[in-house]
Amino acid sequence: MAMEGGGTLSEIYQNSKRLLLRTRDGLERLERLEFSSPTGIDSPELSFSIKRDISQIHSLCVEMDRLWRSIASKPQRDLWKRKVEQVAEEVDSLKESLDKHLLRNQKRMMEAKERAELLERANGDSAHVLRIFDDEAQAMQSARNSSLMLEEAYSTGVAILSKYAEQRDRLKRAQRKALDILNTVGLSNSVLKLVERRHRVDKWIAYTGMTVTVIVVCAFWRWTH
Repeated sequence: MAMEGGGTLSEIYQNSKRLLLRTRDGLERLERLEFSSPTGIDSPELSFSIKRDISQIHSLCVEMDRLWRSIASKPQRDLWKRKVEQVAEEVDSLKESLDKHLLRNQKRMMEAKERAELLERANGDSAHVLRIFDDEAQAMQSARNSSLMLEEAYSTGVAILSKYAEQRDRLKRAQRKALDILNTVGLSNSVLKLVERRHRVDKWIAYTGMTVTVIVVCAFWRWTH
């Protein structure tokens, strides 16, 4: 699934809010199925879709967390920090609700299977019921496996984004160091030129002093003789 993000911080934030609404609606549908179905077993496709949306929102939170830190204005930076934290808290709450629902559903499936096995041992006529629950259990297991794969992909994406941010910071530090070196070299050249000019002036002062001294000595010698 392509990431429903990209663009500016505001656009990514709007995408995350839209996904939150869709996730909440999906959870409400799961709860209605849970209490309306005779066996209380929901749709594996719907559970997987909700899990996928939650992982997508987590990815958007990672991207928004990177973007708000680069805002120059502190008031705006603080505002966006609170917004991103609110989204992260909401998606964590939705994930907790989904996990609880899946645990309840798994428990009901196990209890129903155990009842069917008891019936089979009692009259030998519940093989069909067992096959129904086995098929549903396999479908739920497939959904959980898909969710695990999605979580692994999300973790890999987070690691890549973190590595990219680290490399970008290292490049910025290298650029600043290079600029400092260039500035230092420029300053050293200026100092060398100033020393050279001062050396030439000192040489002319020395030569002039020697000449004046010779003239004074010669004049004094002639005056005394």
